[in-house]
Amino acid sequence: MFRNLTIFAILLALFVVVLGAYVRLSDAGLGCPDWPGCYGSLILDESHEGIANAAENYPERPLEVSKAWKEMIHRYFASTLGFVILILTLMAWKRPELGQRGLTTFLSILVMFQGALGMWTVTLLVKPVIVMSHLLGGLATLSLLLLLLLRIRAKRLPDKSRTSAAKGIATTALIVLVLQIALGGWTSTNYAALACPDFPTCFGNSWNPELDYKEGFVLWRGLGVDYEFGVLSNEARAAIHWVHRIGALVTTVLLGFLIYLLFRLSATKESMMVCGLLLVQVLLGILNVLLNLPLHVAVAHNAVAALLLLSVVYVNFRLNKPIL
Repeated sequence: MFRNLTIFAILLALFVVVLGAYVRLSDAGLGCPDWPGCYGSLILDESHEGIANAAENYPERPLEVSKAWKEMIHRYFASTLGFVILILTLMAWKRPELGQRGLTTFLSILVMFQGALGMWTVTLLVKPVIVMSHLLGGLATLSLLLLLLLRIRAKRLPDKSRTSAAKGIATTALIVLVLQIALGGWTSTNYAALACPDFPTCFGNSWNPELDYKEGFVLWRGLGVDYEFGVLSNEARAAIHWVHRIGALVTTVLLGFLIYLLFRLSATKESMMVCGLLLVQVLLGILNVLLNLPLHVAVAHNAVAALLLLSVVYVNFRLNKPIL
């Protein structure tokens, strides 16, 4: 029961992360100007009276039904995930032989903090540092749920004497991948995905464009600023985009080396898994630029990033877990 519920929580968390990306990329992050309800109701009121009340109470943000429903559906699924994690925590405390009290308790605290970040995303008008933190918190929840499942049933890769180098590279790859995902979140929340409209260069076949790095990476700009559709100059947005491209190159090289080491360890399935996801992710990143950021490609880019992160978490666990 505990294992099956954990698997369900992993699938639900992945769906919530991808749905959150869809909401953000379809510009529906402020589809509901209040929290936890939407225009004062936990169920969106689409009647003439409800629309009139929304216009009266929120004149600065007229009701857009499609955007509001996207945001509310995301909240419903995120709340369900929080409830499932709470059940897992209660089960772990009821069954101490599982040995998962600490991890499930931390997950419960994390998902409550995620709820607070979701609220601040709305009340602080999609401030980039909050939205990026919300994304990373969702991926952390997803990764820890996978870790919870692995701690119950998985075994380490064989031949401990040959895994020392792979352990170090796998740990480094995980850290670099998280940083690259954070850069991707920063790129998205600052509306910088198309700041360099050409590929592989930027600003007209330039390999060293004049960009505003200082302005592009200011994390906190005070309160009361509406960040919807971005506030940065083209040079600052391009700086974010360019750094994300460089990060992608570094991440690809490092993961490529990890794939090689896994292949040398005869971990063929693991190496093929990471390799396949990496190739798809690189292709989706390039297509985002060449095709002018189509929504389905951008959402897929976020989804594969989550799967790639899970694959590297899995590899790290398998390299370090003692043989059962």
